[in-house]
Amino acid sequence: MRNEHWMFGDGMNERIRSTHVPDGRVVDVTSVLQVTRNVLRHIIPNINLSMNGHIDASDDQTNLSDADGALDALHEICCELSCKCSRGGDAHATTMAIFNKLSSYSWGAKVVLTLAAFAVNFGEFWLIAQLCTSNSLAKSVALLKQPDILEHSQTLKTHFDALSKLINAMVDVTKCIVELTELPSKYISIDEPPLSTAMAHIHAATYWIISSVVVCVGQITGLIGMRHEFITSTSDAWELSSLTHKVSSIHEHVQSRLCLCYQRIDEKKLMEAFEHFKRTIETPQVDNLMILQNIFGREENVLNPERAQVYINVLRKKHVLLLISDLDISQEEIRVLEVVYKERVSSRLNYEIIWLPIVDRTTWNDGYKEKFSTMQSNMSWYTVRNHVAIEPAVIKYIREEWGFVKKPIVVTLNPQGKVLCTNALNMMRIWGNAAFPFSSEIEEKFWKAKPWTLDLLVARLEPNLPTWVSQQKVVCFYGGVKMEWIESFTTATKGVAKALDSGIEMVYVGKKNARERVQKITGLIKEKQLSHAWEDDNVWFFWNLLESMLYSKTQHGKTIENDVIKQEVMTMLGYDSSKSGWAVFYTGSGEMVKANGEKVLSTMESFDEWEELAKQMGFIPALRKKLEEVIKHHHCTRLILPGNGGRIPERVQCAECGRPMELNFLYRCCAE
Repeated sequence: MRNEHWMFGDGMNERIRSTHVPDGRVVDVTSVLQVTRNVLRHIIPNINLSMNGHIDASDDQTNLSDADGALDALHEICCELSCKCSRGGDAHATTMAIFNKLSSYSWGAKVVLTLAAFAVNFGEFWLIAQLCTSNSLAKSVALLKQPDILEHSQTLKTHFDALSKLINAMVDVTKCIVELTELPSKYISIDEPPLSTAMAHIHAATYWIISSVVVCVGQITGLIGMRHEFITSTSDAWELSSLTHKVSSIHEHVQSRLCLCYQRIDEKKLMEAFEHFKRTIETPQVDNLMILQNIFGREENVLNPERAQVYINVLRKKHVLLLISDLDISQEEIRVLEVVYKERVSSRLNYEIIWLPIVDRTTWNDGYKEKFSTMQSNMSWYTVRNHVAIEPAVIKYIREEWGFVKKPIVVTLNPQGKVLCTNALNMMRIWGNAAFPFSSEIEEKFWKAKPWTLDLLVARLEPNLPTWVSQQKVVCFYGGVKMEWIESFTTATKGVAKALDSGIEMVYVGKKNARERVQKITGLIKEKQLSHAWEDDNVWFFWNLLESMLYSKTQHGKTIENDVIKQEVMTMLGYDSSKSGWAVFYTGSGEMVKANGEKVLSTMESFDEWEELAKQMGFIPALRKKLEEVIKHHHCTRLILPGNGGRIPERVQCAECGRPMELNFLYRCCAE
C-alpha cells in the first residue's frame, strides 16, 4: 500500500488500541474544533509576516460546555504538554501518556482535545508576540519569557512557515477523523467496508496527530528560551518538514476513505428515497399532488406556459403528461408535441404537459445553462424552473422503472396520480389527441381497430394522397441517399408507368438520421424534377412514426410472427438501415408491394420481361410476382434501432429471407 511510512505493525497497533477504553461520554467535538480552528486561523495568516501584525479582533460566538469533563481533560493535556516538553522529554512517551489520559474518549475527541490544547499553548505564545509592540503588559511579559524573539523575528520566518504547513495538515486530518467517527450509523456500518477499512488505520492517524502536537509544542517551548545555537540548527526544521509530509500523506489516505464512505451514504440515502418514491407512486392516491411534490422535492414552483412562476398545485387533479428528455430533444419533436398540445383546447381535453429535463449535475456549465434556457423558451407548456428541480431518486426511478435512456418519453398520470402509460409518446405520434387519456388500454384498443395501410403512415404527411388515390394513380414512396440509384430508379419507373399508360406519383421520403445528406439530395431531386420530395420535418416524422409503431407493438407483446403491422414496419426499417435504397408502391384499393433498391431497380430495368404480365394483371400485381421471382443469392440486411423508447425486440426476422437476424450492438455518437 501507499503511505506505509506512517502505518504501524501489529505490536504498535495493539499498544495504541489497548489505551482506547471509551465509556460513552459525549464531547461536542464540532464546537471545540471550531474554536480551535478560529485560534489557529488568527495565527497562521500572520506567522509568515513580521512580528508587528495585528490579531483579528472579531469575537468567537461559539459556546462551549464542560460536558463529561472535556474542558478539564483539555486543561490536563495542556499541563502535560507544557511539563513534558519544557523538560525535553521523549515525544513518544508523551504521546502515549496523552493516549492514556484520553482513554475514555472517542478517537475524534482525542485528536480534537489534543489539538485544542496545542491551540491554547501556541495561542498564548503568539498573543504575547503580537501584542508586545503595542501593549506594555505584553511587552513586559515578552521581555521576561521570550527575550530573543523580537530580535530574531525575521530569522524565524522560515521556521514558522514550516510550522504553519504542519498545523494546516494536522487540522485537515483532524477534521477527517471527526467526520469518520460521526458518520450516521443508519446508513453506514463500522463493521463493513468502506468504513471498517477507514477505521482500521484511525489509531495510527490519531497517534501521528498527537505526536505532531507534542513536537510542535516542544519547538515552541524551545523558542521561548532559545539561544543563538537554536536559531542556526536545521534538525528541528527537518523534523517539521518530515512530519508535514507524513501527516499530509495520512490526510490523503483518510480523505480518500472518507470520500468512499460518503459515496456509500449517498447511495443508501438515494436508495431509501427511491424506495419511498416507488411506494408513493405505486400506492393509490386521492389526487396527483403528492406524486408531483415527490418529483420536485423542495422545488414548489414551476413555470407555466406564460413563463410565470406558479405553485405546483395548479396541476392538481389534472391529467399530467411528464415529458422526460435530456437537453438534446429535437426541435422536430417539440413541434410535433406542440401541435398535439394546442389541439387539446379545441378537443376540450383537460391535460397539461410538463418538461422534466434529465441532466448530469456534475458537468453542468454555462453552455448547458444556455441550452436549457433555449429549450424552455421553445416549449409552450409547463417546465421546471431550474435544471436541479427533479429529485435524484426520481431520476433513478425514471431510468430504472420507466426505461429512460436518451430518447424522449412521455409518462401519463391521471388526476389521481396513477401511471397510465410509461411512454405515451408513441401513441401521441400515431393518433394524436384521439388516444387521450393516453393509457396502455387505449393504445391496445386502437391497434385492434386499425388495420395496416400506408395511410396510417403517410396520410398526415402527404396532403396530395387523397387526390392521387381518387385519380387511381399508383403512388410510390422511396428512400435512400445514393443519388445515382435515385436517378436510375425514378427514370426507369416513370418509363414503366408510361409504357403501361398508368398514372404514377413518386415521393422521396429521405433516410433516418441523415439530415444533411437528405437535404442535399432533396435539392437535387427538385432541381432535376425527378419526383416530389418531403421537407425536413416530414422526413423526421415519417421515420420516427415507424419507430413509434414498432415500439408500441413491442410494448404490447406483439411479435413479428403474429402481427402484420409489425412485420411491415420492421421490413421498412430494415430497408432504411441497409446501404441501398428502397421503394413502396401503393394504390387506393389497398394493393401494395415493396422491395429494396437493388431488386426494384433491376426489375424496372428488365420491364420487357414482364410487360405482357403487367398488361394482363395490372402494375402492382405483376410487379409483386416479378419481384418474387428475383433470386438474390447473397444479401446483408441491417436493422438499426435506438437504444430506448421501448423494449428492443428479442427476435427479429430478416426482411429479405425471413430468417432470424443476428443481434449485435452498435454505438454511435453522430446521427449522420
